Amino acid sequence: MLSALPLTLWARKKATWLACLCFCENKCSWKKPALLWLHFSRKLLGQWLFEKLMKLTFYGQFVAGEDQEAIKPLIRRYSACGVGSVLDYSVEEDLTTEEAEKKELEEKRYSVHRKFGDRRDGVISARTYFYADEAKCDRHMDTFLRCIEASGGSSEDGFSAIKLTALGRPQFLLQFSEVLVKWRRFFHQLAAEQGKVGLAALETKLEVEKLQEALAKLGVATKAESQHWFTGEKLGVSGTVDLLDWNSLIDSRTEISKLLLTPNIKTGQLEPLLSHFTEEEERQMKRMLQRMDVLAKKAVETGVRLMVDAEQTYFQPAISRLTLEMQRKFNQERASVFNTYQCYLKDAYDTVTVDVELSRREAWHFGAKLVRGAYMEQERSRAAEVGYEDPINPTYQATSEMYHRCLDYILEEIRHSRKANVMVASHNKDTVKFTLRRMADLGIHPSENKIYFGQLLGMCDQITFPLGQAGYPVYKYVPYGPVNEVLPYLSRRAQENQGFMARAKEEQDLLWMELKRRLFAGTLLSTPALS
Repeated sequence: MLSALPLTLWARKKATWLACLCFCENKCSWKKPALLWLHFSRKLLGQWLFEKLMKLTFYGQFVAGEDQEAIKPLIRRYSACGVGSVLDYSVEEDLTTEEAEKKELEEKRYSVHRKFGDRRDGVISARTYFYADEAKCDRHMDTFLRCIEASGGSSEDGFSAIKLTALGRPQFLLQFSEVLVKWRRFFHQLAAEQGKVGLAALETKLEVEKLQEALAKLGVATKAESQHWFTGEKLGVSGTVDLLDWNSLIDSRTEISKLLLTPNIKTGQLEPLLSHFTEEEERQMKRMLQRMDVLAKKAVETGVRLMVDAEQTYFQPAISRLTLEMQRKFNQERASVFNTYQCYLKDAYDTVTVDVELSRREAWHFGAKLVRGAYMEQERSRAAEVGYEDPINPTYQATSEMYHRCLDYILEEIRHSRKANVMVASHNKDTVKFTLRRMADLGIHPSENKIYFGQLLGMCDQITFPLGQAGYPVYKYVPYGPVNEVLPYLSRRAQENQGFMARAKEEQDLLWMELKRRLFAGTLLSTPALS
């Protein structure tokens, strides 16, 4: 139950619920009334009183402390309750909408839709980084390194999270994603010509002979030119090419992709798959990859698992591809790098199954974090505005079904090979119950440390602590940073807690039950002993 928590948490939760009501009545987006209210309160109360008030309510509820030293008592207390920590330095740029759009639209080389120049718009559950220069990316890397070191020093089996848009120019990810999407679309176009439509991703296979004829007919490559594409150690030996084989043709380890032309479906004209980077852009891309490499090496050295956060769909194909490259390199002995899958996406199951199959073929450990998703409002608005199919599942129920389908596939993989790991990052008690039931069905014991649960600090303690006390690997996502510099993070939590308030009655009832139990037991002021 919740008996491991100190009495001060009850009071803080009560104060935070009341404060949440003030925010939730506004029905506001995170960067408008909520953030303005915080700034106004600081001016009205003065810095000292404002900080005291925040630490008694929002800051104290959702942020662990100001620095790595200040958060140690909370980490030790959670560890004594069987709960691990995912450390995250939650300082963010406090930009206006105009400043954010200017930063994005300064990138002349790649197309950015003006209406969505501020990538924070409609996003309340995830942080957004804006590119300034390479020095700033280096500072972000240093921040991530400190979090990894702190995670390694605070627990034996810690996690740390990173965002790739913090490590380089996001427009590179945008362009690389367009390349990957274009290449996959070409695969399905060729599959349709072979009469293979509506099949699951891994069931769609192209016959090599027909494929070579189609490439020659389209003017992409002559049969002689394409012959060596399908004569690798494993590629095409079965006489067919599946999506993984196809993707390997633009693997970073080959040079073929630089020569490829693909037909534009709208114009019918052949276009180069890859645009040429300037020398400076090439250097910036290499530095981005180097930063990723530095972080992954540090994580392996310190025994910390690195979770690469998911981002918007126009970045995600590149993020996933680069994360897979890191997994190939660093997941040989255990799952050290975890990719994040957003289950509100219609293609989430296909993506998970393809990546699991890749890990099987290449014999590395698969690591995944499953989330429902953080960008739904923005994704739907952008799809409608720009004119492409909405990538999001139509209902919350459909998203939950997708989540459970993806999760069940990974759980089956764990049962068969024990070379997969998954973080069930969810506040949904039905999803947690589903996971526990399937673990029991499949004979996966919590002590195997293959399945982890994760919730945000300050939310759903009635799920986290019972799991920890029952011996399941469970983690709190632990943000930290100075009060003034985490205001954007706190304003997002305020907005997100519109949904939290709908569930508050249940948690409040549990808290009152625990308070009464302590009163009758004479242990009202007790705190758990630290190990």
